[in-house]
Formats: sequence, structure tokens, C-alpha cells
Amino acid sequence: MKIVIFGGTGFVGLNLAEVLLARGHHVSLYDRVPLPPSARRLLADYRERLRIVEGEITDAEGIDALIAEGCDAIVLGAAITAGDDLERASTSRILEINVLAQIPILQAAIRHGVRRVVNLSSASAYGAAGQRHQVLDEDTPCDPISFYAISKFTSERSVARHAELFGGDFLSVRLSAVFGPWERIGKVRDTPSLQFQMLAEFSRGAPAIMPGPGIKDWIYAVDAAEAVAVLIEAERPRHRLYNISSGAAWSALQWGEAFAALHPGLECRLAAPGEKTFIKLYGPDRAPLSVARMADEFGWCARFGCAESAAAMSAWWIQHREAI
Repeated sequence: MKIVIFGGTGFVGLNLAEVLLARGHHVSLYDRVPLPPSARRLLADYRERLRIVEGEITDAEGIDALIAEGCDAIVLGAAITAGDDLERASTSRILEINVLAQIPILQAAIRHGVRRVVNLSSASAYGAAGQRHQVLDEDTPCDPISFYAISKFTSERSVARHAELFGGDFLSVRLSAVFGPWERIGKVRDTPSLQFQMLAEFSRGAPAIMPGPGIKDWIYAVDAAEAVAVLIEAERPRHRLYNISSGAAWSALQWGEAFAALHPGLECRLAAPGEKTFIKLYGPDRAPLSVARMADEFGWCARFGCAESAAAMSAWWIQHREAI
């Protein structure tokens, strides 16, 4: 398949690109940010099937021309992933990029007969509902609070409405707490995972001092990418919305301890009373996402638990430490 990933050189986009290229697809990465040097080296063997297109997500004409060249699937992955500080500074920009910029892409996909569009949404769309339920499935009523959550929920409804009006084969996925290779912070992402923050401390030779255990249904980015690939390749998905998660909650502290055990001299622990830590927890606790829909329809489940992802990330960190 020929697949275009918008936001393709970002965190989830790069993980998805790796998975799709390994599965034999042709991939175009559209982003305003160039491919990181370490990623360029890693993907060099796929250069015949990999294309990098630098551009703004608001360039409707340029995007239409790209889609007009022909593609089988589009992934909507360009987004501002905002915490409170970025929300205060860029409220209108969040809505512009996360919702409005998708509309010309969807319309171009309809005009040019793109078979499948997958919108990368977020578990944040559940909002306050995450504190009222023990498990969150795709039919749980959402109650988004933050502008980021509002934008992701709105993007889902926009994608679904375009499909209803024009008959497109469009769907959305709600990604749980993602961490793993190629994660980085920047002007459009100011809420790094606890795992990323731990690795940043380890990279400067400091202990990872945790403000709390950080219990979530974490999902390793490779698992998330493989689930999205399944949906891109599926002949006829039965639903327009799918949760993607490990389906089980465990603590980032436990993960950090497992990672540190693989590297003599590293330490991960809870902060003592009054002890300063540079690691921050983002967002309230919420119930884990149900992954029954993905399991029942496609037989998909996450491959990496706490220990497995710590070992995999350790190997990646040794090879790409400069990327943290």
C-alpha cells in the first residue's frame, strides 16, 4: 500500500513508519520538522519506499497535490499535544491544528478516492469520564475537559461525520498512555511520558526521582504502531472507533526500576518527603481502556508489558541515546 502519515516525523508517526515499512508498504512522511538524523540512519535501508515531504499541515493546496499523486491510506497524526502551559499560550492554535487542519485533508481524501483514513486520537477524549468508570470502552460517554481533549474528541466526530456524509472508509483510534522510541518534546508537545523523563535523567547521569508511582495503562509505542497498521490493512473494519492500549495498568516506577536494573549505576526511586524532583506527572489518574474490540475483531493484543518494554527500550536507548 501507499500510505501518507501526516505528522510523520513525530513520536508516534516514526514508530508507525518503521512498522509499515517493515511490512512492505510505501510510506510518505509529511511534517514541518525534518527526519531526525538517527531516524534517517535507521530507515536508510527503506529509502526506496520512504519519502519525506516537508510542509505545513495548514498548506491545503500542497497537501491536495500530494494526495492527488495517489495513495491507499492516510494517517492523521499531526497534532499539538498540550499541557496546561501550552493550552494557555496556544488555545486557538490547538483547535486549528488538531481539528480544522484535518478538514481539507479529509476532503482531498474523498476527492481522490483514498480507501482508508485513520485519525490518531487520544484516551484524553474520555476526560472526566475516566474517573467515573472502572474500565473505558468505546461506548463510554465522553466528558472532555482540557482543550487538547476537546480537540481530539471533536476530531473524532469530524472524521466520522465526513464518512457519513461522503461514504469514506474513515475511523479513529484512541491511544492510551504511549511511551517509547522517538519520543521528544518541542513546541507542539509539552507533556512527555514519565518514561521519557526518566531516560532524560539517566542520560545526564542523574537518578530518576519519581514524584509518584505513575500508574496508567501504558502502551509501548511499537505496540501502538502495530495496532494502527492492523487497522490500515484491515479489509472492512466493523467500527469507526477503536481503543489502543495494553489493557493493563502498571506503574512507571516499576518500569524505571526494571530499566535501571539493566544498567549498573542507574537508580529509579520515589522522592523522599520534601525532596526535589524534575520529573512531572501529567493528567489525572483514569480507568484503563478496554481493548476487547481490537482483540475480538482482529486478535490483536499488546506484545510489550512492563518488563518487556523496559528491555526493548534499553536496547533502543543504547543505540539512539542522542535522540533523548
